Amino acid sequence: MFAAPYIFADKINAEIKKVANQKLNAKLDYSESNISFFHHFPSLTVSLENFKLNGSAPYQNESLITAKEVAFGIDVPSLIFGKSVNIDKIFLSNADINVKVSKEGLANYNVYKADKTKTTEKNEEDSSLKLEKIEIDNTKIVYDDLSTKLHFDIFGFNYLGKGDLSKAIFDLSSKAQIEKLNLLYDNEPYLMNKKVNADLITKVNVNSLSFIFQENDLKINNLIVDFKGKFDFLKEGYKMDFILKTTNSDLHDFFTAFPPKFITWLDKTKLSGKTDLNLSLKGDYIASKNIAPKLELDFKVKNGSVNYNQSPATISNLNIDFDTQLPSLNPDSLIVDLRNLSLNLGEETLKAKLYSTGTSTIDVNAMLNAKIDLEKLNRAIGIPDIELKGMLVADGTAKGKYDKKNGTFPVTNAVINLTNGYLKTKYYPNPITDIGIVSTISNPKGTFEDLKVVLQPAQFTFEGNPVFVKANLSNFDNLIYDITAKGTLDIGKIYQVFSQKSLDVNGFIKADLALKGKQSDAEKGYYSKLKNSGTLEIRNIKLASEYLPKSFLIKQGIFKFNNDKMRFNTFLASYGKSDFKLNGYLQNVFNFMASKNGVLHGSFALNSKYINADEFMSETTKKETTTTTTSETGVIVIPSNLDLHFTANAQKVDFNELELKNAKGSLKMKNGLLSMQNTGFDLIGCNVAMNATYKSVNTKNARFDYHIKANEFDIKRAYNEVKLFREMASAAEKAQGIISLDYNLKGRLNANMEPVFPSLTGNGIVSIKNVKMYGMKMFSTVAKKTSKESIKNPELNKVDIKSSIKNNIITIERFKFKFAGFRPRIEGTTSLDGRLNLKMRLGLPPLGILGIPLIITGNKDNPKIKIGRKTEDLEETKDSIQ
Repeated sequence: MFAAPYIFADKINAEIKKVANQKLNAKLDYSESNISFFHHFPSLTVSLENFKLNGSAPYQNESLITAKEVAFGIDVPSLIFGKSVNIDKIFLSNADINVKVSKEGLANYNVYKADKTKTTEKNEEDSSLKLEKIEIDNTKIVYDDLSTKLHFDIFGFNYLGKGDLSKAIFDLSSKAQIEKLNLLYDNEPYLMNKKVNADLITKVNVNSLSFIFQENDLKINNLIVDFKGKFDFLKEGYKMDFILKTTNSDLHDFFTAFPPKFITWLDKTKLSGKTDLNLSLKGDYIASKNIAPKLELDFKVKNGSVNYNQSPATISNLNIDFDTQLPSLNPDSLIVDLRNLSLNLGEETLKAKLYSTGTSTIDVNAMLNAKIDLEKLNRAIGIPDIELKGMLVADGTAKGKYDKKNGTFPVTNAVINLTNGYLKTKYYPNPITDIGIVSTISNPKGTFEDLKVVLQPAQFTFEGNPVFVKANLSNFDNLIYDITAKGTLDIGKIYQVFSQKSLDVNGFIKADLALKGKQSDAEKGYYSKLKNSGTLEIRNIKLASEYLPKSFLIKQGIFKFNNDKMRFNTFLASYGKSDFKLNGYLQNVFNFMASKNGVLHGSFALNSKYINADEFMSETTKKETTTTTTSETGVIVIPSNLDLHFTANAQKVDFNELELKNAKGSLKMKNGLLSMQNTGFDLIGCNVAMNATYKSVNTKNARFDYHIKANEFDIKRAYNEVKLFREMASAAEKAQGIISLDYNLKGRLNANMEPVFPSLTGNGIVSIKNVKMYGMKMFSTVAKKTSKESIKNPELNKVDIKSSIKNNIITIERFKFKFAGFRPRIEGTTSLDGRLNLKMRLGLPPLGILGIPLIITGNKDNPKIKIGRKTEDLEETKDSIQ
């Protein structure tokens, strides 16, 4: 026994290398191998120390299995008498197993290299795996599947099994223990810190890569579960047929397997009753083809009772019969069948039924009947962090299809009343009290036209301020409304009652309104038929939009309602560093709010001391991996249902590193298009006039078209202070003097509100007045090439340069100028990234009749000059998004 390991060491090591090279398509490393009868006595084992096996593509650089030691039991007769070595035992302890699946369904465990052709003769011996023992001790397993959004962690995994892996089809018998199981779906925890004990018999088919779980008894904490199913590996995914089942289990034991937030609740709760659960997942999952299995859950509770923390009231006769199906894991195909939900709370009862299909359009059949004290119900269940009171009486039915597009609404008849209501949460010390709701909902014919909602009345008191609302709404195809509202709301404090992370709401609203009218009268302009009056005063209101990265703060303002107009009286607002003073009106407000297609009209005078336009760019976050994120800004999005006109006057505007002063003009927003007319501002000391249009294509792309005219601005200052000028006229770096610009330009803006150069098209004139070109490499090279030093720093005066832009190329029309007796003539193309393809004729003194033809190529930093006339066109770059 001492000598055998040394005698057969070479043969065993050779066999390990042979298997690794022939059977694995992943990198296998280990520091050294030891052979002994005594590591796992009496088995002869080869132990690989510091074992590491990488995964298959696309995770070939990440580990699949790491362990301080992996041991393989050797079949001694095959070692002595056989041509190859047979492994009959596997020992794995204190290992880390990391299983990963990409969004495309590619897994890192496909490390076994299957034989494409099999030439082994029947009598030829080969390595086999008739495993008499599989032992895994204290191992950690992490499974992270991005394609299904499923993640689980297994800690303290102990496994003992056996199976004849030499056969094409074999049974794998095993016992398993898990000290701690965590299971998450879409980052939401479902099972946390659960103990699992299992007796398993799994039938494995090596040829088809399939597993049949035929006798599997699991115990998850105190819940006994029967698990059966089949799992096949497909080329691009899986075929699944799983059933997880528990029958006639105690309701208390059932909750021990629930997510962790229920555990503390369960410690204080007395539960009784029986429960059945049947969870199945059946079908193919192929992410690349958008194929997914069907998920079905059937859940029942019989004769249950619930009492939290020795409450004086106990929920009894709790019966639940619930079934839900999700074909192809598609939410639009969701089926919910709540056949029964009923309970008693003393003499009070609650009964409900619901059957629905779909999510975008919903076909529903529902019933609710309740007369229940919310305080008793809340205490009996133990709803955390919330205190409820009041008597709720509800009786209603709804049957039919909800389809907004086609104007159908379930046939409905419901009454919902709440008296002496009370609500308090942990987020704010004081409650909302005196809540009273008397409401009816009716719809006898199943259309939006017949839908009627009456709120008569609703009231509550908060922080000593009573609020009263009455509402009568009917014909939701052509909304008829009659609403009165009076009271003061502290929005910030009310928000704290329902506090949520990542939101911030503050401010006051004081209302005294009477609103009555018909939606069609507002649409057709019959404003005299509307009877809207009253005031709405707001102070320190923060508003947020999905398109705006910062909060918009309205410091003060008064709305005055007069029929269909909502007048703004001296609104003072701020957004980031920007300030606004606004007067004007909105029209068609109620149609805009009630109708999906309603258009909001308005006219305003806007005054501002400072506007930072860059702060209005929307933000989108793009996750590159699970550990790194990159952020990019988005373009300004103009909603399509706005028809607004602004007359603006801003003392200073910052936009994309431009500083505009005394900005004045007319701005319109209509059909998602923003247009500026007769806009003027001061930039780098000169007066600029501009007309422009802008429209967002989506949150990452926008189109613009503008005409700009600037008279006599300092070229040196423009280069230093205007980023766009610096990028488009890089040759002006060493220039001095005065130029004028009259140019049309249109193109696309990217997600950072920057122009995409290949998208730019336009044309115009640059007029030059007393410009000196110092140290330009192009003219320095021309001077050197022609031995005419006087042309090195030319001066231009009263020269008009016409050009056009397309596909990243600026085409310069022929222009001439005189300097130091020379008469240069230039034409050709340059690119926006600095490449040159210019033709130049250097007319010689005295009259320029004789001249030197030159070709200028290269780029602005390294121009190449040669004598000649033939050039090659610069390669165009077209915009990738047309």
